[in-house]
Amino acid sequence: MELADSAQEAAFRREVREWLGDHLTGEFAAARGLGGPGREHEEFELRLAWDRHLAAGGWTCLGWPEEFGGRGASIAQQVIFHEEYASIGAPVRVGHVGEELLGPTIIAFGTEQQRRRFLPAIVEVRELWCQGYSEPSAGSDLANLSTKARRDGPDWVIDGQKTWTSLAHVADWCFVLARTGPPGGRHRGLSYLLVPMDQPGVEVRPIVQLTGTSEFNEVFFDGARTDASHVVGEVGGGWTVAMGTLGFERGVGTIDQQVVFRRELERITDLARSGGALDDPVLRDKISRAWIGLEVMRFNALRTLTGVANGTAGPEASIAKLYWATFHRGLGELAMEVAGACGLVAEDAPYRLDERQRLFLFTRADTIYGGSNEIQRNIIAERVLGLPKEARS
Repeated sequence: MELADSAQEAAFRREVREWLGDHLTGEFAAARGLGGPGREHEEFELRLAWDRHLAAGGWTCLGWPEEFGGRGASIAQQVIFHEEYASIGAPVRVGHVGEELLGPTIIAFGTEQQRRRFLPAIVEVRELWCQGYSEPSAGSDLANLSTKARRDGPDWVIDGQKTWTSLAHVADWCFVLARTGPPGGRHRGLSYLLVPMDQPGVEVRPIVQLTGTSEFNEVFFDGARTDASHVVGEVGGGWTVAMGTLGFERGVGTIDQQVVFRRELERITDLARSGGALDDPVLRDKISRAWIGLEVMRFNALRTLTGVANGTAGPEASIAKLYWATFHRGLGELAMEVAGACGLVAEDAPYRLDERQRLFLFTRADTIYGGSNEIQRNIIAERVLGLPKEARS
């Protein structure tokens, strides 16, 4: 990927910058900088209204083909949009699960009926989605899941439990990986179901985190139903579809993540400057290294996206989770170091935390969820470097 804008890309950058500057005003000005890890509770309704305003302006689902409601934007244009979105301080999006994960999955694997039913609502941010993958005994080892679905006339009936389900408490739909074949089939016999959340048989229980917020949830399915036509891909072929979804997760959406990280580092740097901590050469060196780490993350993401665009994605995608999780956990530790002794005391009773404390506490989970660091190292060793598999009892 060329790092300098072409004339066409420069024009697109001006268009994005001007539109955001004109529209992130008035009621939406209060949304600047809101949202992100551990902060998804912040002004959710205002951010949802902003997402719908983006949709009305044609700024959602940029990379989708035009026939499905997108702009058919190139990878470079999508990166430009995210960069400009970050620089103006626009809020973290609330419809990203549908736009970046489920939508591309339906485009790639879904039927025409599914595309007509679900894609317009994602583009217009009329329906929000959550991901039903992890279970209490099947997190990093996703093929070990036990949630079951059985056919009952025109419906699938789902029984089981999912956990760590981000934003399930505000989602209208969940894409659920469930076992429709015999137990013990591992990757075989799994199906990818689209399940409405607002129905009897679906219970969402928020998980209170160390930050005191609850953006993750447990979801219980007890006889929940979905139409037989809501299977994406083949019945029993859900593993392939699920892996496709995870592949889309490594796409341009990673730029969104770096937007949040860069803002966090900027706020930490501002605190260090105003409080005099930046005068400490050791701390100044750590902040410089964090900035360098972000740049490395950005260039690796651009290299990965170039591979995706050319159909030659390499090991860069495999190392991304390990890198960003370790980086972000370290950023939380840096925030507390800059805060000093004041960081040990809650801002207000009974448990009101400031943003640095929330960052530190939330990032302790980064190296666990979405595949722990240990699992990621095994994957890289075995599938990328070709080393012998770890002995399993």
